[in-house]
Amino acid sequence: MPRPLKQPHALTAPRFPIDEVLPELRTLLAANTRLVLEAPPGAGKTTQVPPALLDEAWLEGRRILMLEPRRIAARAAAEFMAAARGEAVGATVGYRIRHESKISPATRIEVITEGILTRLLQDDPELPGVGAILFDEFHERHLHGDLGAALALDVQANLRPELRLVIMSATLDGERIARWFEAPRLSSAGRSYPVRIGHPPARQGEAWPERGWIAHLRRAVEQALAESDGDVLVFLPGRREIERAREALAGIAAEAIALHGELALAEQHAALAAAAPGTRRVVLATNVAESSLTLPGIRAVVDLGLAREPRFDPSSGFSRLQTVNISQASADQRAGRAGRLGPGSAYRLWPQSRRLDASRTPEIAQVELSQLMLELKAWGSEALCWLDPPPPGASAQAVELLVALGALEANASINPFGRELLAFGAHPRLAAAVVRAAPDQRALACDAVALIEARNPLRGEASRNDDFRLRQRALGAWRERDATTARELGADRGALAAIAQSADAWRRRARVPASNRADAGSTALGDLLIHAFPDRVARQDPANPRRYQLANGRGARLLEESSLYGEPWLVVIDLRFEERDSLILAAAPFDEAALEREFPQRFATRRSVRWNRESRAVEAFEERCFAAIVLERRSVPARAEDAVPALLAAIRELGLDALPWSDAASELRQRVEFLRAQTPELGLPDYSDARLLETLETWLAPALDGKRRLDALRPEELSNALAGQLDYALRRALDEQAPTTITVPSGLARRVSYAAGAPPVLAVKLQELFGLADTPRVANGRVAVTLHLLSPAGRPIQVTQDLRGFWERTYPQVKKELKGRYPKHPWPDDPWTATATHRAKPRR
Repeated sequence: MPRPLKQPHALTAPRFPIDEVLPELRTLLAANTRLVLEAPPGAGKTTQVPPALLDEAWLEGRRILMLEPRRIAARAAAEFMAAARGEAVGATVGYRIRHESKISPATRIEVITEGILTRLLQDDPELPGVGAILFDEFHERHLHGDLGAALALDVQANLRPELRLVIMSATLDGERIARWFEAPRLSSAGRSYPVRIGHPPARQGEAWPERGWIAHLRRAVEQALAESDGDVLVFLPGRREIERAREALAGIAAEAIALHGELALAEQHAALAAAAPGTRRVVLATNVAESSLTLPGIRAVVDLGLAREPRFDPSSGFSRLQTVNISQASADQRAGRAGRLGPGSAYRLWPQSRRLDASRTPEIAQVELSQLMLELKAWGSEALCWLDPPPPGASAQAVELLVALGALEANASINPFGRELLAFGAHPRLAAAVVRAAPDQRALACDAVALIEARNPLRGEASRNDDFRLRQRALGAWRERDATTARELGADRGALAAIAQSADAWRRRARVPASNRADAGSTALGDLLIHAFPDRVARQDPANPRRYQLANGRGARLLEESSLYGEPWLVVIDLRFEERDSLILAAAPFDEAALEREFPQRFATRRSVRWNRESRAVEAFEERCFAAIVLERRSVPARAEDAVPALLAAIRELGLDALPWSDAASELRQRVEFLRAQTPELGLPDYSDARLLETLETWLAPALDGKRRLDALRPEELSNALAGQLDYALRRALDEQAPTTITVPSGLARRVSYAAGAPPVLAVKLQELFGLADTPRVANGRVAVTLHLLSPAGRPIQVTQDLRGFWERTYPQVKKELKGRYPKHPWPDDPWTATATHRAKPRR
């Protein structure tokens, strides 16, 4: 029989550290409408601040709303405050959490979970009768907490300037919060003693997530009990680990008690109550015990260093709880639980060398945002004052999903169906499946969404079966108490019991009688789930029966041993993303006619234009589609206006080498790129590959007009298109400062070649330069050309940028070596005064 929670008597209320700053807090709130309060765990902020504000003049008898991130904390805080006043919960102090409410007309302090505030604000943004909103444990940065604060700031700015808003937290970046909140900052001391930190070493095979971690945990708990004289608080990531630890701790010299959000109310009270005299306890808790709850008698903490936090899971399309390492702030806060009554100890079951993130990442940065975006569309504005705004990419994906679900119009405005989903109070995917279901199918829909939310109840070989209908059959067998069928399907009875409980909660929310049968024909389940996953409707590839085309444009494939082989249409519930085609892990077949019936707006007939790599030509088709799935296709003539974009896309795919470059066009690019580097003040266009590909629509598209094949583009057309980017002034500057030829003393114009990253090159016979003292220069005299001096036979003699030095130092040796080899050509002793020529000596 669980012990009742001991409550303080109103006449013997204990003193709390927060009491010292309450007068200043009241003064600040009398003069300001916002405040940031920092107070460590145990300071008493949760239970002492709301009652301290009840008689303030600015409150004018209105209610105080205090947000708590967790239901168990909300209920406990309300019970503590009510007991301190000698009242029952629901009198002056009450609470509202999901599926449970204890308030009355007399309630002045209402403790609510974060999602409740969002609903209150959406129902009536003015919040009549509310004078203050307190955001407790704001450092946990839950999505609804961030949204509630942003909405409350909007209400205060536009409707209720006198509304008081207070951010309260044990660990937060107070300076940053105060800047965002534009509020004064008040800090309270805590009540804590030194805590010794230890890292008991794990033995081989005992690291998480290997099964041996439980032995490491037991040794640490036994050590904590031996080295301390109070209770021990053990932090574990979730309920499964708590149950395993509870079994493993059987026989220790203490009572093992669980503490998590799924406990019954009596069990929660037992966990939060003090131990009976002469007994010791080991409290096995999730992170609900990290900050919001006060546990009496704790002198040691054993911390596995893990928590379950929501992360977006692209395989399922939802945010799922994942086991992750805690932050350093959380680790410090957990350890601090051991220092409330006196010096304590914290045993951290991870290597001391591990570096933790400084603080917890906000949920808004790492979860799926369709529910948030639906709230914002209903609010009418996304331009709110966020501490951390929703990421643009995730927001855009969420809006795209909501349009597919039918909750938003094509222009992203909310419609009546979207408001119906919002009122249902669940993830839009799941709400859509239940709300869209016909009355006689809602029981089945409730079962289906409960199965989607839960882990696969099938075990062993059955767990790898990709037919989602098997899970529904197992749940139906469990409901009918058909243990034989459930066992034959490989189902876990405990998992089915939890899923049935969740399904019953969905039925209550959907007002479906609990007695209704969830009968499912061969496609009934899939016909319902297309409402939850319209982006994952999949059609079998006619050329490959194991491959499917998804409505979101991606491809997917069946397992080799799939039970769904041969199904023409599937709705995919779970898949594993891979680079090419994702792997379907769970799906259900559905009737194609259901698409026409339920999603007529997603069918369209459109023209499709594509580049055929083999024929190197543009092809056009008329297609009938459901989203990205092509249902029918017929060939039609390609229009000129369709061809140019397809040709440009082909060039981007193939690269610029696919174009018919002439020598003149290539030379033009090299000259421009050379002169751009040397004289940037001219403002020559960028002729690099990357820039030309980026600007194809500007310079090349006009030359492709009327063409349907890439090889129809002639080299001279490409050259003209490239040159068209230069106006008259730039062309003149290019010809003057990066000439194609240079006239040498022989009177002939010799070609200059350009290459990226090097001076231009002039190849010329030595005899043609007699009389020229200095090396020719280009780029307005900034760059000397590199001379490739050639023999009369055109063979290289010397490479130089210093012609004067060549005449003075090298020419005599060259003359000595080559005069005998080329006696018919001039080799004067004085090249400075000799006549330049490209000919041999004239005959006598």
